[in-house]
Amino acid sequence: MSSPLPIRPAVAVLGMVLVASAALPAAARSSESPGPTAAALPAVTPAAEAPTLYDDEAGGNADADDPAIWRDTADPGRSLVIATAKEGGLRVYDLDARPVQSIAAPPPGRPGDAPGRFNNVDLVHGLRLPAGRADVAVTTDRGHDRLRFHRIDRQRAGGPLTDITDPAAPPVFSRDQAEINGQRTAYGLATWTDRAGRSYALVSRRASTEVALLELRPTAAGKVTYRTVRTLRLPASFRLPDGTSWTPCGEPGEAPQVEGMVVDPANGMLYAGQEDVGIWRVRADLTGTPRLVDKVREFGVPAAYDEAAGECVAGADPGFGGKRLSADVEGLTLLTEPGGDGYLLASSQGDDTFALYDREVGDGNEYEGGFRVTAASAALDGSEESDGAAVLNAPLGAKYPNGLLVVQDGHDTPGDGDREATGFKFVDLGAVMKRAGR
Repeated sequence: MSSPLPIRPAVAVLGMVLVASAALPAAARSSESPGPTAAALPAVTPAAEAPTLYDDEAGGNADADDPAIWRDTADPGRSLVIATAKEGGLRVYDLDARPVQSIAAPPPGRPGDAPGRFNNVDLVHGLRLPAGRADVAVTTDRGHDRLRFHRIDRQRAGGPLTDITDPAAPPVFSRDQAEINGQRTAYGLATWTDRAGRSYALVSRRASTEVALLELRPTAAGKVTYRTVRTLRLPASFRLPDGTSWTPCGEPGEAPQVEGMVVDPANGMLYAGQEDVGIWRVRADLTGTPRLVDKVREFGVPAAYDEAAGECVAGADPGFGGKRLSADVEGLTLLTEPGGDGYLLASSQGDDTFALYDREVGDGNEYEGGFRVTAASAALDGSEESDGAAVLNAPLGAKYPNGLLVVQDGHDTPGDGDREATGFKFVDLGAVMKRAGR
């Protein structure tokens, strides 16, 4: 194992323009043979699915996004999946994908302000609180530009989650309410506890390349707040091998944002998915130089934003992109194995697949294969345009003795007419590893 990463007191911001191919391991450059097509990848089927969420007034504006898996060490069969539903708040499910608890997102502070919107969720195990250690679910509230904290207690009569957010917790990025209402706010999330026992959240900013490192700080009243340690800006434009400069296309004024993130606790490395670019690796304390582990296929493709259509219109592909990920790259999660082995798993949203990369930095996080989550039956569909994902390689009772993978489904079917329907699929991790040849 590497030595602990120091946390420096000053806030540092890093901006850069990189030659993209120079930061990639040789195995991930565009000179290699074509990557696998989606149809060529092995398929696994879900064992269960959570109830469909509908993003309309009748459905409470609920839109499935990101899951986390909490293991009940005393009774693994009673473990939980905690998932975000954006304006629909938080949903808690048991291992049969049945709802256990629903928590509403906070309302707007004033008429006309943005409502609460829970985007991503992660867990902190054994957070130090005045009353003792506790497992805590951490959520980005994009609507209010804040983190929210919920203590997990499986035996609590009113439901396993209790809000312990400090009411005085500050905005993560915004200076005032007007800026919060513009929604360039807390977005993606990964938690991390260093070897000294200090817990942190790494938070990305919507429509920006900025990532912030926040130290989590319990209060004397038993609540949780945070302070910013430093921030990092990933590149917004790139020098291509032919000498030209490329900037990913987006709405005017919006930079290529990061959402999916995960920290490898063994070496303190953060993996961050810049949606239209690829997967970055950087120290979790946000020092050092980020390296691009893999690129999306669309990397380097010129495109212009069409205001009337509300979308980007792409030109000819110059061939500088990657071979395994189709934008957006989403849902980064870490599959750990004994002895430091394991995989970084990423959702390739553009072609409905999932990619596996070697966890070992010394091996360049090389690509190890991929898979799809397809329909088990007419009533139990697969996962399309998956956003968030979470994996836990540990026994979870009789239901999932080999662990669990939970993935968001961006198009839950059968739907209900024209209503926007999303959900979460529960997949036996043993089946994933068997089909993926691991």
